[in-house]
Amino acid sequence: MTDPITTYLSLGSNLGNRTNQLQHAVFALQQKAGDVERISPVYESASWGFESDNFLNICIRLKTSLTPQELLRTILEIETSMGRKRLKEDGYEPRVIDIDILYYGLETVVTENLIVPHPEIPFRRFVLRPLADIAPQFYHPILNKDTRNLLQECRDKGKLEKTTFRIFKDRQQLFSHLGFISIEGNIGAGKTTLANKISEDFNAKLVLERFADNPFLPKFYEDQPRYAFPLEMSFLADRYQQFSDDTSQYDLFKNFMVSDYDVYKSLIFAQVTLQKEEFELYRKLFNLMYREVKKPKIYVYLYQTTERLIENIKKRGRDYEQNITADYLDNINQGYFDFIRSYPGQNSLILDCTELDFVANAKDYESVLVYIQEFATNKVF
Repeated sequence: MTDPITTYLSLGSNLGNRTNQLQHAVFALQQKAGDVERISPVYESASWGFESDNFLNICIRLKTSLTPQELLRTILEIETSMGRKRLKEDGYEPRVIDIDILYYGLETVVTENLIVPHPEIPFRRFVLRPLADIAPQFYHPILNKDTRNLLQECRDKGKLEKTTFRIFKDRQQLFSHLGFISIEGNIGAGKTTLANKISEDFNAKLVLERFADNPFLPKFYEDQPRYAFPLEMSFLADRYQQFSDDTSQYDLFKNFMVSDYDVYKSLIFAQVTLQKEEFELYRKLFNLMYREVKKPKIYVYLYQTTERLIENIKKRGRDYEQNITADYLDNINQGYFDFIRSYPGQNSLILDCTELDFVANAKDYESVLVYIQEFATNKVF
């Protein structure tokens, strides 16, 4: 193993979900090739050398201990794992992902399968523009010109536009950028469990709903018409106070916040449980409070079928929950869907977790994280 070398790579994609392809590739490079120290903004460019859909392009600075050939093998493995299939004959083609080694320190490499510096650098504006963002004064070891000069001299006039997308080196950085993620779901959906796992794995401040001591909850499940209004008013007051306190106080030792509820759930449950006149009074008070609370950057709704919810409720064995009816759970699910449709700006992600066990199965948990990652990557915050 050699001493770490600063390398520069170019990444491009014009097939499928291009932003996510770039993000997956950077995550893989961080895991397998070295430390991704800098990432350029994302640029959109016309296809170069052939007719096809536009590319998204970035450049990264990677500190690696791999030799040039080891780095190339790692890159080819990542491309193959992502579905890249190279043409046997010479020529350009659309691609899920394309990763090129631009520079390997100041070294020159000439072999049958690798030439460094990349011979096309001076001719490709879609490489030079993002490269200039992260290495403006890096000198080409053969041409003896820095990136800015090469960009000024480049004759490539192809379309190139800077986008608002961002790519991150790992999930920790991505989640930290989001600042606040809310995990929501019906009773028994697993929202608290998932919030706990994300908090532990990514160093997040955990904001959990506290309701076990609510004196109206057991009574409500026994006699809903009588105790619905005091229960919902009690929940609203508690949630508003707790949520405001917890989300307004940042923890300097944590990277972001994750909660297992959003205050809006108060209105969803109230609409299901309250009579029309009660609900109208309740909503007026709720609207005043909701304006003041912090909104999550991403709202994740864990959907599970009513049958699965009932199974989960029975497993956790809370006495006061055992009489919850399927109709009640159906109404709650519908209330959440109505909320999500009504607030498109909420950045809501619906995850069907009916067939997933993200507690016992590491692959299922990884699937959930990938869904959140892909959703976040295609949003602009």
